[in-house]
Amino acid sequence: MESQPDEVQERLIEDFTPRLREYIQVEQVLNCAHFLDNEQKELIRQKARTEGNRRAVDLLLSAVVRRPHAPGWFTAFVDALNQSGCEHAADYMQLNLPSPEAEAENDSRVRLIQLLSPSLVEMKTDQVCAHCFAAGLLTADDNEIWYSTFLKILRETEHKHLYELTGGSPDCEEKDEKPRSPKDESMDCDAATAESRDSPEFMDISVKEESQDADLYASGELPNSSEPSQPDGSDSVAAAKGPENADIVLRDYQMDVARPALEGKNIIICLPTGSGKTRVAVYITKKHLDSRRAEGKPGKVVVLVNKIPLVEQHYSSEFLPFLKQKYKVERVSGDSQLKISFTEIVAKNDIIICTAQILENYLERSNTGEDEGVNLSDLTLIVIDECHHTQKGEVYNHIMMRYLKQKHKNIKLKKLEKKPVPLPQILGLTASPGVGKATKMKQAEEHILRICANLDASKIMTRSLGEFKKEPKKTIVNVEDRKEDPFGNVIKKIMNAIHAHAELSPTCDLGSQNYEQWVGQNERKAAKEEDQKVRVCAVHLLLYNEGLNLSNTIRMCDALSFLKKEQEEEIKKKTTPDGEHVIQITDTERFLFNLFKDNKEELERLAKNPQYENDSLSKLRGTILREFSTRAEARGIIFTRTRRSAIALSQWIQENPKFADIDVKPAYVIGGGDQSNVKPMTAAEQKDVLKKFRIGDVNLLIATTVAEEGLDIPDCNFVIRYGLSTNEIAMIQAQGRGRAEDSSYTVVDVKNSGVAEKECVNEYRESMMNKAIAKIKVLNQAEYDKRITEFQVQAIMEENVRKKKQKEKAIKNVKLSDVKFSCRHCSKHVCTGEDIQTIESMHKVNVTSEFCDLFIQRENPTLQQRLLDYETNASIACKQCGQSWGSMMMYRGIECPCLHVKNFVVSVSGEKISKCTKWSELPIRFPAFDYTEHASQVAQSSDEEETE
Repeated sequence: MESQPDEVQERLIEDFTPRLREYIQVEQVLNCAHFLDNEQKELIRQKARTEGNRRAVDLLLSAVVRRPHAPGWFTAFVDALNQSGCEHAADYMQLNLPSPEAEAENDSRVRLIQLLSPSLVEMKTDQVCAHCFAAGLLTADDNEIWYSTFLKILRETEHKHLYELTGGSPDCEEKDEKPRSPKDESMDCDAATAESRDSPEFMDISVKEESQDADLYASGELPNSSEPSQPDGSDSVAAAKGPENADIVLRDYQMDVARPALEGKNIIICLPTGSGKTRVAVYITKKHLDSRRAEGKPGKVVVLVNKIPLVEQHYSSEFLPFLKQKYKVERVSGDSQLKISFTEIVAKNDIIICTAQILENYLERSNTGEDEGVNLSDLTLIVIDECHHTQKGEVYNHIMMRYLKQKHKNIKLKKLEKKPVPLPQILGLTASPGVGKATKMKQAEEHILRICANLDASKIMTRSLGEFKKEPKKTIVNVEDRKEDPFGNVIKKIMNAIHAHAELSPTCDLGSQNYEQWVGQNERKAAKEEDQKVRVCAVHLLLYNEGLNLSNTIRMCDALSFLKKEQEEEIKKKTTPDGEHVIQITDTERFLFNLFKDNKEELERLAKNPQYENDSLSKLRGTILREFSTRAEARGIIFTRTRRSAIALSQWIQENPKFADIDVKPAYVIGGGDQSNVKPMTAAEQKDVLKKFRIGDVNLLIATTVAEEGLDIPDCNFVIRYGLSTNEIAMIQAQGRGRAEDSSYTVVDVKNSGVAEKECVNEYRESMMNKAIAKIKVLNQAEYDKRITEFQVQAIMEENVRKKKQKEKAIKNVKLSDVKFSCRHCSKHVCTGEDIQTIESMHKVNVTSEFCDLFIQRENPTLQQRLLDYETNASIACKQCGQSWGSMMMYRGIECPCLHVKNFVVSVSGEKISKCTKWSELPIRFPAFDYTEHASQVAQSSDEEETE
């Protein structure tokens, strides 16, 4: 085969990949694959450890066929297969193929054992394995009589029932040692099956097709999982066969909404949570690729999601199980371990599931010509999950704006009789497009039409689920104000003392969201004016305001614990890890520290008195107790506003013996970003909690909004929104989590949250949305297309104007030396723009020795270690005042101080910028980090130290 061209050998590997997955043992092959470097081998081994041998085989084959090829690459691969004991795989590569009959017979027997696997649980495994090894069945030298040998071993180990069930003759005596042919075994198996149908011991493995009238929500299994229990509303026949061999069977309403997409049209599918949108998308993807392949055209599908956990969820639960037999499926996200470029992943696979930002980054690379990128013309179908986010400022909209611009350029090209640039088909998925800021029906209709226009959708497809849809019973629980709130009064007393010290006069109620915004405005103004007294007072006022909110939401002791911890952190900023350096403490800071110290004892005393607890917590307690005591098997979710409250509520439930008495098993799920001071949850931690929830080890989730849309959560029979005020989209999605029979949806009000009122508004907005969608659906197509085109042209013009303004706003002809950064707390000059470099077009670092002398390092438990090219495990802070500046990032073996711009006051040519919380808000380009140059400097410095 080595004389064949590379293309033939690559195609050979591709065509026989399903067989290679079965016959290759990755670990053994890697030991003999001397043509792969150690880094590639380690990646493949890691894949085997985390995802199993089959997925590792795919990565191995990808590495083998990757170009450029070394001379003799194919022979080296075949030799590695032979040397590692994978002779069957080597035979396929050398075209030493078994007869079709033998291959089919072998496959059918493997499948039979898989079907009978539940009956094998009581097998005397150690004895069977010993005999299998002794007989050579489990070595690499498998022979044609493996099935006979297996039956013989079952008989010898006294597994008579299994022996007869798998095809052995009950009349066969142990003395008959002669192995029979596969044909004989097959005949015996058929005879045994036929004869045993009348036997009570016979296990019926036939599958009955479920009626289409069955309740969509009746299953207690996970609607989006790959479990064989009617997932996502699809037919049970497909599920029972196993996803990898199943045809995707859609319900009537699912097929109705899919039909225009199957005709190649751009559409939005709008169905409630749990009604099978993702499964419909898998079906459309398969039919799209099938039709492209039938026409001899290439097909390339990208599935876009807006949250990292959804990448793995869609990959492992939906697209991979149903499509892997015919198509190559891969996923990429910020947590991905793949070290090859996204461009190569797109080229090598048929279906790519990724976060939208990754695709946008590579579209931009291609646009600027800076690097190898991806073009929209490379794709034939884009599936956009949670497509209601395709609005101004959202990454989905950035991608679609590129699409719309090219679409309208194509119209001009056609008029000039030039060839248009091919564009992918678009499929949007959502449970609710919402109504935006609409207060009138016309505005709601316009909002939805704009989303349709942004997605270039020819239709928005909805369908009444009728009897399939079960509306949860809804209850709004109002709460009473505390008759006395001495704990809150002490916090307000402290806040008023700070107001007097800083000479501030609040215009809104303490503890409200308006107050929080007012304090934030004063903090930014003080930082710009270098008024350190007001700035540090504002920081402490925000902490006390959060304490008030926690006192109104959870226990007083939780609020006190938060305030103590924050005060300790503020004091900790004034000490260095080595204790040698003294950080200055201003009079205002000393006043603030003493103010808390003077009131701490009284707060501790009040926090211990249960009569002052808030009524919201009492109502929540009653709701949980009712749900668990009135249901045979309760499973629910509590949605709350902040990470801190989710953790505290979980702890409160665990510590309350009343909940333990009725078998409440709580756990919390929070987001993975590091915007908060609370340690975020990694994707693996989220997955672990959701797995426990699925299998019943946890039956009550306390979650932030991270669990509202998309995440793979099993059917619940009650949902509680606790003091969480959001929009109608979040309300609809939260209600959709209660998909089990006789589910309930409860809203518990919290002081200053306005939740009860907002829920009523959201109900009205949901009704408005449904009416608006109905009006849009009855528009004739010509009128619809006209309005969509108008919105698209308007969007393109607005985008052009925005970019023009952005260019005008961009700071021109400004030297980087004129961009100055000063500490937000003490106003000390830190560095200029000349000292800043950019890593991976994202992270701003300062590696100058002068800068390194200005900060200290501290351990920071909220920073996540990530298995990418970099990791962060420490924070950096001003040596003079202790203000946090950013984090210490380890990038490819080099420590790089990474700056967070929100911690600095930035001035350009002497003019200070009042608000700059993200680097993207600073219209200045910094040079890329020169890794090679800096690495050589570090190495040289290290050599000099060793010689001294």
